[in-house]
Amino acid sequence: MILPQEIIRAKRDGRDLTGAEIGAFIAGLTSGAVTEGQAAAFAMAVFFNGMTLDERVALTRAMTLSGETLDWRAPDLPGPVLDKHSTGGVGDNVSLMLAPMLAACGAFVPMISGRGLGHTGGTLDKLDSIPGYVTQPDLLTFKRVVREAGCAIIGQTDALAPADRRLYAIRDVTATVESVALITASILSKKLAAGLEGLVTDVKTGSGAFMPTLEGARELAESIATVATGAGLPTVSLITDMNEPLASAAGNAVEVWNAVGFLVGERRDARLHRVTLALGGELLAVAGLARDADEGSALMQRSLDSGAAAERFERMVAALGGPSDFLTRSEAVLPRAGVLTAAVPERRGVVTAIDVRAIGLAVVELGGGRARASDSIDPSVGLTDLAPIGREVGPDAPLARIHARSAEEAEAAARRLRAAYRLGEAASERADPVVARVAGAR
Repeated sequence: MILPQEIIRAKRDGRDLTGAEIGAFIAGLTSGAVTEGQAAAFAMAVFFNGMTLDERVALTRAMTLSGETLDWRAPDLPGPVLDKHSTGGVGDNVSLMLAPMLAACGAFVPMISGRGLGHTGGTLDKLDSIPGYVTQPDLLTFKRVVREAGCAIIGQTDALAPADRRLYAIRDVTATVESVALITASILSKKLAAGLEGLVTDVKTGSGAFMPTLEGARELAESIATVATGAGLPTVSLITDMNEPLASAAGNAVEVWNAVGFLVGERRDARLHRVTLALGGELLAVAGLARDADEGSALMQRSLDSGAAAERFERMVAALGGPSDFLTRSEAVLPRAGVLTAAVPERRGVVTAIDVRAIGLAVVELGGGRARASDSIDPSVGLTDLAPIGREVGPDAPLARIHARSAEEAEAAARRLRAAYRLGEAASERADPVVARVAGAR
């Protein structure tokens, strides 16, 4: 028997842990034999001393095997099982379009997503704004929807990677969330447990990102891609820009409405379009459904142009309890806020920079996000028509439109938006939102 305190001591003193030691610690964490204090000490030791590639792979595998793992061979799916993970941002509703687009290209996407916390939004909170949509179905329903619609976006079940759930809760209150080794294992244990054959990760950098510096984002992107591939899951990481909201909407129902417009071709924000095609193109190439990422992006665009992606999205929504005609009735059935007003800038000018974190916090303060995991949210509130960098704004061209519960909350959001936007005479040329690509070595 390997004592937990001896494993903690070894990592505290900077020694590399063996696979057996890591496996024993995670087994104890899952069974309850490892106390919260020991788990906290372990997390802090890893935070300060880091982990080698071999240690990260061993930790990821041990956390993956701490619960059930999905096996998609039984349904005999006629295509690869793929997924995407984002480190989170503002106006990042990519999953809502990406999953049905991939399904329309011949992939199967069992997407297990999370809820928002802090200034970033959560995919499940967005989907909860669709009347009747069940984000926590039973496993049989989940598998049936993936097979029939090609995609299903749901929340994590209690059975998948329970060690991660316990360790994350401890990290959250011990200031060890930022450990790249622990972030890597947390993300990938859930993805490996989902039985994937290919993964793309969207690692954000910029003022609205969890990793604001490019250096930090690159470290995390490399860790995820390398560890995932080492654990048997071919993975590509893209580093993308979060120095302005990705979509022109930020909130829950408003981002679903934005996604519907994207899928049916009514409106497609340029940066959102670029990132969605890039992520999907990489995945189709990883899975062998395209020769390379460029061909994959072209196939993704074709799924939009043909209407096949929109049809897959509507099929998924209906199969998980939502309206069968959601695409044509989305504006009528999605919740609406009682107050709609414009956030007008103090002077006319061109948007030169945006504090994206402040934009996300404005949504939280409107009631559309959480300061604590236990907080409830109002799906109707949020921001639309967010002005991007380079746009001229003024009395007749607002910074955004505010969807609020009261005039007082709307005015508070307007003040925060005015403080978040920097205006000048002219903006520099906008850069490609896809900053870098990192592939795991096979």
